[in-house]
Amino acid sequence: MEFSPKNTLIVSLAAFVIAMSAPSGLAQNAPSSPSLKDRLNGMMENGTSAWTPEQLTMMTRLRDAALKDPYALNELRHLTDNIGPRISGSPQAGQAVEYVAAEMRALGAEVTLEKAKVPHWVRGIETAEVVAWPGQTPGTKQKVVLTALGGSVATPAEGLTAEVVVVEDWQELKALPPDAAKGKILLFNHKFDKELAAQGKGMEAYVGAVIYRAAGPIAGASTGAIAVLVRSVGGADYRLPHTGMTQYSNEVTKIPAAAVSAEDADMLKDLTSQGPVKLHLTLTPQTLPDADSYNVIADWKGTEHPEQVVVVSGHLDSWDLGTGAIDDGAGVVVSMQVIHLLHDLGIHPRRTVRFIAWMSEEEGSQGAAQYMADHKNDFANHIGAIETDGGADHPTGIFYAGKPALGQWLNPVAQVLDAIGAATNVASPETGEDISGLTENGVPSFAPVQDSRYYFNYHHTAADTFDKVVPKHLAENAAVNAVLAYALADSAEPAPR
Repeated sequence: MEFSPKNTLIVSLAAFVIAMSAPSGLAQNAPSSPSLKDRLNGMMENGTSAWTPEQLTMMTRLRDAALKDPYALNELRHLTDNIGPRISGSPQAGQAVEYVAAEMRALGAEVTLEKAKVPHWVRGIETAEVVAWPGQTPGTKQKVVLTALGGSVATPAEGLTAEVVVVEDWQELKALPPDAAKGKILLFNHKFDKELAAQGKGMEAYVGAVIYRAAGPIAGASTGAIAVLVRSVGGADYRLPHTGMTQYSNEVTKIPAAAVSAEDADMLKDLTSQGPVKLHLTLTPQTLPDADSYNVIADWKGTEHPEQVVVVSGHLDSWDLGTGAIDDGAGVVVSMQVIHLLHDLGIHPRRTVRFIAWMSEEEGSQGAAQYMADHKNDFANHIGAIETDGGADHPTGIFYAGKPALGQWLNPVAQVLDAIGAATNVASPETGEDISGLTENGVPSFAPVQDSRYYFNYHHTAADTFDKVVPKHLAENAAVNAVLAYALADSAEPAPR
């Protein structure tokens, strides 16, 4: 999903914030689109193609078959409606592992369950209400809609009551008088930039706001606050709180942390501007001992170089508020469909196509870290890696990380995908959190470029459900993955690295 690895980003930003020197925003070096000359050269097949006409015809067959095949949609329906939310360590996550493994075995892939220790955090009760405010009608309270942030510690069982202090950003926090937040509940009311997201830059909008969710509890605790609230990081204002992982530091006290809906953040901002406001907050999450879980690995063996692998992947875990349809059930099923299409069309590329359903991406990418440790001596045989973690909206092309020559190398693939409007190759430093370890070790890596205008309306919320996925768009993403995986696995020479 994210083109800078989210957990690495969060940890580094958290360390930055505790020194109280964080900037108000995070500059993004957005990857540039190909020049007009490059596009024209690509359309005219300038240079030597890595594939024969017969192989390009096979890519077209894969593309067209993916558009007609309901496999990914049916698999997603089962993952979301039948199994449900799949937070790491949960029974549903375990059931999803068994289900996906069985589906891959049924296709004739060689399946391995690779063990990993993962966090086991349980949400518990989460309630809040304003109990005192200017102009209050005697004997009344006001409900606040919120959700605990992933990894949050608990309040006392009976909750806590404290005055609310509201700041918009790090600068306002640093400008507070000494001890202004001590013993109080601190709210970071930093708004998600919906106008930026509407321009197709949802990721940039997200990164600009998610730093407060990530590092807010550390910054708040360093000022003496007893709890932290953050304005939900998303674009849908329907009193829809947005969860996600937060961070703590051993240098400061761990304090309870929750995300409030945008409407309630605005209400608290308005009331505190009029006078003192008190909030009663109850959060009862538990962090249980780490659990045993697994990455699901399914190899469709290559005919000439079975030891060489092309990874196609998504993460199987999800947050627990919704059912993880766009984050990241969609990424899992469009990757599963690659194996399904190779099976149904009887295609056996030169190299092995390796499907991976990663575990616990949302809570620290422990599954990916375990894979990197287990396969560190085999990175040279990883020819390419694809991850889909950006939702299920229309794809417009392929992100690639690696040598600049990859862009030109992919041009024939782009021509095959032009029929579905996915012909743009875009250079990017990163292409996915779970495959970032491969990228850092020189493996060419890829991800679909997806429309991000609406993704953060649902991401990490209770609204991330099956109905949000448009079947046509899901099939288009499956087509991108299938064509690209085959191209990487069957080229005469491996992708440039």
